[in-house]
Amino acid sequence: MKMTESDTRSKLIDPKIKESNWNESNIVREYYFTDGRKLIGGKRGKRYFVDYLLIYKNTNLAIIEAKADTKDPLDGLQQSINYAKKLKIDFIYSTNGLKIYEHSLIDGKGKFIKDYPTPQELFERKFGKVEKKKENIITYPFHIEGDMKPRFYQQIAIQKSIEAIANEKDRVLLTLATGTGKTFISFQIVYRLFQSKWNRDKSNRRPKVLFLADRNVLADQAFNTFNPLEKDIIRLNGKEIKKRGGKVPTNANIFFAIYQSIAERKSDEADLENDVTAYYKQYPSNFFDLVVIDECHRGSANNDSSWRDILNYFESAVHLGLTATPKRDDNGDTYEYFGKPIYEYSLKEGINDGFLTPYKVKRVKTNIDEYKFDPNDIIEGELEDNIVKLEQFEKQVIIPKRTKLIAKTILENINPLDKTIVFCVNQKHASDMKIAIDEYKKIKDNNYCVRVTSDEGDIGREFLEDFQNNDKDIPTILTSSKMLTTGVDAKNVRNVVLTAPIKSMTEFKQIIGRGTRVFEGKDFFTIIDFVGATNLFYDKRWDGEAQDSESISIDKTTKDEEVTYKIPQDNFDSVKEENNATYNKSKTNDKVVIDIQGKRLKVIDIETTYVGEDGIPLKTQDYLELLIGILGKFYNDESTLRAIWSNPTNRKDLLNQLKEMNIDESQLEDLKIIFEAQNSDIYDVLAHISFNLDIKTRGERVMAVENSHFVEKYHNDKAKEFIEFILNRYQKDGVKELDDTNLSTLVKLSGIDRSELKTSFGEYSIRDEYFGLQKEIYR
Repeated sequence: MKMTESDTRSKLIDPKIKESNWNESNIVREYYFTDGRKLIGGKRGKRYFVDYLLIYKNTNLAIIEAKADTKDPLDGLQQSINYAKKLKIDFIYSTNGLKIYEHSLIDGKGKFIKDYPTPQELFERKFGKVEKKKENIITYPFHIEGDMKPRFYQQIAIQKSIEAIANEKDRVLLTLATGTGKTFISFQIVYRLFQSKWNRDKSNRRPKVLFLADRNVLADQAFNTFNPLEKDIIRLNGKEIKKRGGKVPTNANIFFAIYQSIAERKSDEADLENDVTAYYKQYPSNFFDLVVIDECHRGSANNDSSWRDILNYFESAVHLGLTATPKRDDNGDTYEYFGKPIYEYSLKEGINDGFLTPYKVKRVKTNIDEYKFDPNDIIEGELEDNIVKLEQFEKQVIIPKRTKLIAKTILENINPLDKTIVFCVNQKHASDMKIAIDEYKKIKDNNYCVRVTSDEGDIGREFLEDFQNNDKDIPTILTSSKMLTTGVDAKNVRNVVLTAPIKSMTEFKQIIGRGTRVFEGKDFFTIIDFVGATNLFYDKRWDGEAQDSESISIDKTTKDEEVTYKIPQDNFDSVKEENNATYNKSKTNDKVVIDIQGKRLKVIDIETTYVGEDGIPLKTQDYLELLIGILGKFYNDESTLRAIWSNPTNRKDLLNQLKEMNIDESQLEDLKIIFEAQNSDIYDVLAHISFNLDIKTRGERVMAVENSHFVEKYHNDKAKEFIEFILNRYQKDGVKELDDTNLSTLVKLSGIDRSELKTSFGEYSIRDEYFGLQKEIYR
């Protein structure tokens, strides 16, 4: 008797697995490990799963690919190998219930076997013979609270870190894209080490851990994430130390600090009673077993920095670095300090797996991107060169009219209440942009657009907290410069606006990461680029290797907002700790101010691009070629396209299938902009790019129907009136008006009594005529 795959699993595969001592608690069936790429309309792309996941001692050990007994047991083996590589699982089994094929990623070989190995056999093949204490460390379970459990890539990062630390690796680096939960990962690592009593001297005690950040907002976020260990955690800051009479706390296990609050201080700020100029030196150098460094690219790897002084002092501890953007430059190499990452999870992977939000790019060009100035336009300062280039604006040259043009264009390209961050050149530019947005905004609230920079202090921090609160619409737009590049965990950011040139790939990745967090109803976010910064998407370093040589510091060609790191004079001032930067303000006469006369500033082009599966925005020609290739799978000639499009059911099926292939209706609508066909139907654009046909407007199609015999066949004026009503709706609002589920709504909106309308069509069915009208529209 022929068995289905389901029968094969239950009658042949399940019993065979259990024969080898795998209990139900060790088996996960249909283990889905991705959420599916986010698509328009709240839809999701394909989710990846394996038929069986075998777990032993809280460790993922093997996957099984199941086939019906009539199929070749090797069918799907390569896909399973790919999944195993993604899951970092070493053993793959492919079976039809009658034969079992084993493939090992460790040695890259496979063979047919008679029986599955037992759980203990497989565990020892992965780890070897492990002494009891070490086994307890690497197998201690995750902290699970409600639905909050680690995603597959988080599990891998945590497990690999635990194993590296258990194997006495001193420096550990994790590289995961912004928004993938690095703080949650660090909590799980610390939790498991804490509960399993790992420590550097291998005694029977829980470890001492220092969590080190460079901003209060990051330290606060981490402190809150570690709440399940609340009895064992403490903030190490000026306030806490002052409360203890200048003594650092020691009665905890997990300490959270920003480096500025514990680093070297000036002699006049020293704790004279204890003759200590750095709080961290009150601790013995071997006090901590583990130091976790958040955003470790920002300074901890620098050879000459307060960060490095602290890490050198606690060099006997394991140092765990977390970053989205490892840095390689002359000042410090993250890889040189930590070694290569033990695990990496990129933005591209996060988007394709559905854990991060996709994005589209709007590149805005204006007729002032380069400016050949008229000396008569200069109202302040002097210019030597004839041409002002994009990178000079706001740093050296200020054109107020340009700022207003950008502000107006931003508002025209966002929904009024979409959370938006505008990255500006410096604090002065952020202020000017806020004022310009206020001039053109339609929302009256005074806090609709606010500046959030270091100069704002507590006020800015309160604005940021309100912005991060997803239950609040106001503030909607933040203008900032460098302060918001990291540490802003705002899930509902819909627009990231670039008005400042960006040369650092590290900084660019951090800025793009402000929009990637997933939020309900957020299908994508938009990057609005006024300065060509998104050209970095095409750099080989984007979503790839760490940069070879660059500095994250701001361009030193001007003095404006040059960042220098130092310890605040008042170590108890959390606001100054928070901003960790002082700015050298430029003098007024360092800038040239220009009031352009006799020239109207305007946007000359907005190019919209979408991101392919490789994480790179597709240029228009590439996108069209991709689209033509995809569309070719559905039709080969115009008559087939017309047959599909003129039937509302078939049209919906086509659009749904295109969504599954990452081509959504928003992208199709943008095609109309590319071909300057905003008053046309998507059908005409598709026919044009597929078969080079002329693009007709919706008005022309409606006129053709009105001049045909289709309307005249009705003898009742109410029937004609209803058909005319539908045509007018179509001409005004497009093909969505013709959806197969929209007929009853159109009847209601027409104002014609339903029973009277039914009578007016006589022998004709209203639904049949609704479908027939669409055939006529696309004739």
